[in-house]
Formats: sequence, C-alpha cells, structure tokens
Amino acid sequence: MERLRPADPSTIGGHRLLGRLGAGGMGVVYLGRSAGGALTALKVILPEFAEDEEFRTRFRREVEAARRVESPWAVAVTGAETEGTRPWLATAFVPGPALSETVARCGPLPARSIRVLGRLLSRALTAVHTAGLVHRDVKPGNVLLTVDGPRLIDFGIARATDATALTAADLVVGTPGFLSPEQASGGGTAAGPASDVFSLGCLLAYAATGRPPFGSGAVDALLYRTVHDEPDLEGVEDPGLRELLGALLAKEPADRPTAAELDTRITEDAPNGSIDWLPDDVVALIAARSAAMLALPGIEPTVADRATPPPAALPGRRRLLLAGAGVVIAAGGGFAVREWLRDDGSGAGAAKSGERAWIIGVQADLSGPRSAAGRAQERGVRLAVDQFNSRADKPFTLTVKAVDDGGDATRAVRAATQFTRDRDVLAVVGPTGDNTTEAVLTTYDEAMLPIVTVSSMLLSYAAGSKKSFFQAVPSDAVLCAPVIRRLVLRPDVERLGVLLDRVGGQSAYQVGYLTNMQTGVITTGTTYPRVVPAGTKDLAPVIEDMLQHDSDAFFYAGDAAGAARTARALGGTPFKGPRMAMHTAMEPRFLKDAGQAAQGWEFTAPYTDATAPGAEKFAAAHRSAYGSAPAYWAAEAYDAAGLVTAAVTALAGSGAKPVRPTRTALVTKIAASSYKGVSRTYAFDELHRLKGADAYLYGVRDGRFVHLGAAPKAEKT
Repeated sequence: MERLRPADPSTIGGHRLLGRLGAGGMGVVYLGRSAGGALTALKVILPEFAEDEEFRTRFRREVEAARRVESPWAVAVTGAETEGTRPWLATAFVPGPALSETVARCGPLPARSIRVLGRLLSRALTAVHTAGLVHRDVKPGNVLLTVDGPRLIDFGIARATDATALTAADLVVGTPGFLSPEQASGGGTAAGPASDVFSLGCLLAYAATGRPPFGSGAVDALLYRTVHDEPDLEGVEDPGLRELLGALLAKEPADRPTAAELDTRITEDAPNGSIDWLPDDVVALIAARSAAMLALPGIEPTVADRATPPPAALPGRRRLLLAGAGVVIAAGGGFAVREWLRDDGSGAGAAKSGERAWIIGVQADLSGPRSAAGRAQERGVRLAVDQFNSRADKPFTLTVKAVDDGGDATRAVRAATQFTRDRDVLAVVGPTGDNTTEAVLTTYDEAMLPIVTVSSMLLSYAAGSKKSFFQAVPSDAVLCAPVIRRLVLRPDVERLGVLLDRVGGQSAYQVGYLTNMQTGVITTGTTYPRVVPAGTKDLAPVIEDMLQHDSDAFFYAGDAAGAARTARALGGTPFKGPRMAMHTAMEPRFLKDAGQAAQGWEFTAPYTDATAPGAEKFAAAHRSAYGSAPAYWAAEAYDAAGLVTAAVTALAGSGAKPVRPTRTALVTKIAASSYKGVSRTYAFDELHRLKGADAYLYGVRDGRFVHLGAAPKAEKT
C-alpha cells in the first residue's frame, strides 16, 4: 500500500482515507475507514471516465451486481455513489493474497485444500446465481485467501442472466484459460451459471497442478483447446478429486453440476471458519500479507487537510484480531503475527512539495539469465534521456527509474505494480524476456501505462487485453522470412532441414514451426523437419537422419547450448552447406562449446550492431558515456526511449509550462507515431505490433560474431 498523495482527497463518502491500495488507468482504489471504524476498499473513478455515459452505465451495473450478492464468501458492498462527479464503490477490506499469487509462491495445493476451496467458492457462486447473475470472470486472481477463508471478488463484468451486451466489444469477456467453451467460442450472451462452474473447475485445476488445464500461450490456440481438447489434469493423483474436476470441466453446460449441487457433492468443509485446511506455508503467507497490508501509515496531509483538520481519532489504539481468540496466528507452531493500527492522529509529517518528476521506467533483467541484454537496454535508455536533458530547449527534465525483475515472472509483476502505482512514470521500456512480458501485460494494461518492449518477440501473448503494450521489435514470425530467403533462395539448396529443439521453449517452437510452414510459401523449396525433446544430448543420429533425407541447408531453432551440439554433430559429417540458428543462440557459449564447428554459422537478429551504417553517432556517444561499444539491444532501447520522449514532447506542447500528458493520451500518441531511430523506423499496426521486417545478418568468422549487414527482404514488385 502507498501513502496518500497531496492531491488525494482526505475523505470520500464519509470514509477517512488511509492510503492507496492501487491505481489504474480508470481510477484509484483507496483504503478507508468508515465512521464506525470498519476498514473498506474504495474504488474511485477518475473524472474523465465519469463523464463517459457508457462507462458510468457499466459502473452502475457493477455496483448493482455486487449489491445483489449476499454470501460470506463474496466481498460485501458497504456503500456506493454512482451519480456524483467522482463515482465510488466501497467494499469490505479483505487483507490477503490472491489464489494466483499463493500458488505461484507456495506451489499446488493438496487435494483436501482443493475440495474445501471448491465447496466454499461454490457457495459464493450459488449466491451469485441466486441473485440472477453470472460472474463471468472466475479466475485465481479474483479469489482472495484470508484468515477466515476465501473471498470471490470483482463483479465488474458480471451480468444478469437475462441482460444483453452494452456494446459489441462486450460479447466475449473473461480471462483466456479460465473461460468456458461457450465463452471461448464467442457470444458472451450465451454464458450462463454453468459457465461460472466450468471456470471454477479451471481455477481448482490450476490450484491443484499449478497450471491452467488448457495450457497457456497464444490466445487463439488457448481458446481452441478449451473448446476441443480434454483438460490437462496430470499430477492430480486423488481419484475423487480428478473425477470432480472432470465433471466441472464437461464441455456441455448441461453435463456440469450446478454450484448448489457442487456444495452438496463435496463433503470436506472448513470447521468454524478456520484455515487449517490450507498448508502451513500458505497460512504463513496469508498472515504475513494481512500484516503487510494493514501496516497503515499515519494520515498524510492532503488537499482537504490543509484547510480543515482531520476527524478526531478513534479512542485508543485499535488492534486487528487475526484469529478468533486473540491476535496470534500459528502456522505449524512456528509463525506468529501481531498487528496494530496507528491512531488517526499519529503525527505524520507534511508531504514534500515541488514539481512532479517526468519518469521513463526501465523494467529489465539486470541480474538473471538475460542480464547482458537487460543492462544494455538500461544503458540505451539512460543515454537517450541524458541526450534529451542536455538540450537547451528541453521543455522538461526526464528521469530514468530502473527496476530489476531478474527475469522472474513473480518479480516482474512486483516491478510492474511498482511502476503503475507511481503516477510520475510516463512509460516503461521493457521487460527483457518473453516470460516476464507475458506476466506483466495485464498489470500495465489495467493502469493504461505504456510499455514498450524491444526484445520480447512472441507472436502472441495469453493476456486478453494489451491496449498499452507496444512490441517495438519484429516478432519471431517476422524473423522466419529472412532465414528462409537466406538459406533457400540459392541455386545449391532444394530442401531445408529444420531442427526444432524443445529446450528453446515457446519462442523456438514458433520459429521452427513457422519456418517449416512458410518455406513452401516464400520459395519453391521443401523442408525436412525434426523435433527433439528438451534435454536431448546426442544430436548426431538426428543430423544423420536429416542428411539422409537430402537436407542441403540447416536451420536450428533452440538455445545456444543446443546450437553448439548441432554444430558439433554437423561438423562431424562431410556437410558444407549453409547453416543458421535463431538469434537466441548467438551467445559466447555457442562459440566456446562449438569450437571450430561454429565457423560459418549465421544468424538473423532483430538488433543492429555498432558497426552498422547509421549507428555511428550512437556508438560514439555510447563509448563516450560508458567507455565501450554498445552491446546488442542497447540501440533498440535507445530508440524506444526516443520514441516515448518524442510522443511526450509533442503532447506537452511548446508553452512556458509543459502540459503533462495522461497515460491514455500517451498510448494513443505512440500508437499513431512514426519515429526514425538508429535501428529502424518505428510505427505500429492496429495491434501495436511493429510494422516492417527490418532484421540484421550475423555470421561466425574467425571465432567471433561479425555483423554482415541487413537481412534479405522480399523483392518489391
């Protein structure tokens, strides 16, 4: 939780505000205390959205839906105002982690925990359906685990069973991976109570295995699997639980039990509202999160406070009872939490005044597996900002704020949350890798904070909405074309051998698959594809098989270690034809492990080189600032910062006092921009993907990587 800011109100609807729980592109969520002393979470809508009648209609519907649900397992509405200039909704404050975070941190839950969780959530859904509603977004992120059980939250897209969509965009809603087949196939008006039951089955399967039952990855593929494939319940050893999940995940709505039937079908229960049905480490996490969320600061001076004193403090110091009989929660006898709330009048100092900062964020892997790329990108952004700040005519001064996510998805979400909550952050360059980008898209999208990645290249991402995301790099699919042109459009090649190594993950799969598929589209050549399981050490038999099938060129899709094994295996044969690998294999390890067999290998890459035409001034500035030539990805991050800076400058205007653009306005401006950078010209299509197919060719010459120029493009006709 953040402290209140000077511009925040001190009270809303009779609630004394204590701090900020979060902020997004459409509003702020505050922690407040009612006149009676109860803690509440207040969602307050920004004025610009309150003026939008369609948005206000949606907000009224959310309030109405939430008020109709009466269950101890659903967060209760305590107040609302839908007609004022700042509409707000107050619910009971629930301190505790989401189920998604719990599973990510503590791992899958045991069978008994799954059954109890399923029964309590079935009761919440029964209340939702009894009220004539369908929740439509039952997922791990919308279930909070508290000291006395789970809570179902977020009725923002709930709908009455007889309601119709407000707009065409409202026809398909929910979260891919947790949608029912009837939702996944389109037509959201057909989603009824049985859809929520299916989503609950997905949620419970996720809690039991640590992964969604229909996988992850490209949204279209995910939705297809939801409609057509059987759920992946590998790892669910309990026969009864496996049977229960199978019933919930039946393809036909009529074959699923109702929420009320599920309640009676499950015999496990939580005695007296306890959480002893959860593992000790989960109980410890709940207690720790409860304490952290309720470590309230003193009340910060706000706009209203400067004119009027705060309300009188409640008598004495108030204690939070974390367990029924006292202030202590035990987790396996080894964990205890005692939490005290500060009095309202606890003497907080005045907030510092002054101009707001203009910040460009850098979210990067600075200490993990892709730290070299992350550090290069941070340097590129800092160089761009330093050059901007050195201008005599600059309308404002920029600041760089870098956060290291270590290449870890959980840390990435924390980094993204930190950026989105800082109202001075204009945009973020990053993250570095595909997995971290996948993890943070929803966080940035909800805050409408522009995020520009220059090195995350998946063709598609699982997140349903990516309005603020810009992929300022050719996707893996785009890079397939220059590979094919380089290898196959030559007189000595008829068949391309494509070796897809599963060790390379989703990116390698996409590149290998698309290279195999597109070769016959772009050229008259053919392919001979082979897929090897991750961990395959001896590739000599695979290479021999590919040669026996007349492969006269080779392309390897995988990592540096696998590329080195491929090079050594191929080096043990008479083969002298062209051979290439993904840019992900272009690491020092490839040169070291492959040895002499690395000679002659080539790569197409999305990043330029310090020796490339047009990069001279950038490379010289980098050497002056850092004492070395720029590493790969530095120029692209430099360009991304320049793109953002140009958009901010255009929106700020040329007056004496620059106008700070909103995040939404900046997203719109970047989307419409065309910016010429060191690496390429940056412009985006309607999905915020980079237009064009600029790529670069590298080769191994005398034991080092050498820039060979621009990768081949399609001939213009």
